[in-house]
Amino acid sequence: MDITFAPSVFPPLALGFFGLGTGYLIYGPHELFGYPQRSDATERGLGVWGVWMPGLCQLVTGLILFIGLSWFQVFAKEPPLYMAALAFSAYGIHWFALGWNRYRGNEPRTNAGMCVAFMVISAMGATVFFKVGDWPVGLLFLGLFAIYFSHFFGSIGLKIGERALGFFHIVTGCWLMYLAYATAVNFALSYHWPL
Repeated sequence: MDITFAPSVFPPLALGFFGLGTGYLIYGPHELFGYPQRSDATERGLGVWGVWMPGLCQLVTGLILFIGLSWFQVFAKEPPLYMAALAFSAYGIHWFALGWNRYRGNEPRTNAGMCVAFMVISAMGATVFFKVGDWPVGLLFLGLFAIYFSHFFGSIGLKIGERALGFFHIVTGCWLMYLAYATAVNFALSYHWPL
């Protein structure tokens, strides 16, 4: 027995953008300006936010996209959504690890190898979205690449890497807020903001 589900034009992209943007806007000021000041309580607070906002929001988004694309085929046959599903899932899972490690006060140098892998997935995303003419999301992936490039140097103990990471977190976080806003108003009000 074949079950067919109605197509959906509402992939949960705004949720993923909003969750990641919120995480970046929470982490960025701490890394760039040292606010709030580093303490055990600050690390635990950042860890909790890292797990629950960028971690959970992106993972939920990625899983819905993957399931909607593969099992139920409810989303339009838009191959770039596959890249979005991959990115949201991978970034969501990695935020669980980042948040937990931060919460527990674990060694940050272990993030160096992760940064290399996430520079690769960021480059993949930029390639895909620029190729299909979706420059706003392509630009997001360039911001993500800059984040992991900076994070690599912060992970190995260079203070300038942590400051650059904070800067790119804030800038990319603001861009993610635009993407979340544009996605929501485009879907909800039939606006046509660039996405």
